[in-house]
Amino acid sequence: MKNNPVYKREMLVRSRSFRIPLIIMIFNGILAVVALLNMYQSIAQVKVSGSVRYENFLQLYAFVAALEFMLLMFIMPALTSASISGERERHTLELMFTTKIHPVEIVVGKLMSAFSQLMILVVSSLPILMLTFIYGSISSGDLMILLVSYVVGALYCGSLGIFASSLMKRSTFSNVITYGIMLVVVVGTYMLNVFLLKISETEISTMALNSGETIPKASSGVSVYLLLLNPAIMFAELLENQVAGGGGNFTITHLLGDNGGNFITNHWVFCSLVIQAVLSVLFTWGAVFFLKPERSKKTGSFGKPTGTGRRS
Repeated sequence: MKNNPVYKREMLVRSRSFRIPLIIMIFNGILAVVALLNMYQSIAQVKVSGSVRYENFLQLYAFVAALEFMLLMFIMPALTSASISGERERHTLELMFTTKIHPVEIVVGKLMSAFSQLMILVVSSLPILMLTFIYGSISSGDLMILLVSYVVGALYCGSLGIFASSLMKRSTFSNVITYGIMLVVVVGTYMLNVFLLKISETEISTMALNSGETIPKASSGVSVYLLLLNPAIMFAELLENQVAGGGGNFTITHLLGDNGGNFITNHWVFCSLVIQAVLSVLFTWGAVFFLKPERSKKTGSFGKPTGTGRRS
């Protein structure tokens, strides 16, 4: 990235902006207040009961980690969804195409500059996350897996934003498209599975069983695999593997029924991370594809009609 002029420019502009320290202050301020209040409550319980409940500090870790992941998941699209469409609106994208800068450099430079900014947030928040290690918490290996999930989740959401930004001509439209897709992926896929689970429970409750037959477990069927695209469910499963009950009611266990036990369900976090990493690459390639100037020859380089008459 050192030789990418777009990345250098974006990082220079971002480093001189007041928005970065403001975002860092608000981001870490929210995490610090939540963590300190939770620790104060745990210590108050120790004073009353006289015993230390270490599961409280594990739940603190799960809560702070989940809050940080949700903030990253919605901050990253905000940094990328207007990156290219904003250049179109300012009429500076045309100037980039008059240079030797390739569309790949534009897309990757924009994406990685936003990703670098987000990694600053992650690194700056590590001391808050480390508060739980004072009383004993997860292992260093679990922490590394947590950081990998942050990286993949950020790239997944960011690549979706830059894809919409490359596709749309207006930042308003790209923002709406990005967060609309995020809403469908995060909330829509989960609610679909809950709906199908309720239907399955209703069918089982009205089922007539013969003697010797066991009642099957309700499940959402094959639609549960749509949740592999859902970064929130992936992170809930990750927390559940690290801290018992850390994933809350957002784990896939109650959705599987009798369909569990295969490679995907046994290695859900790994499979979800791989799929989301592949989709990040595809979204980035799609952004480059729609950004190429030659795709707009019939309508002009940037959507302006041009003459199509033949030369005499």
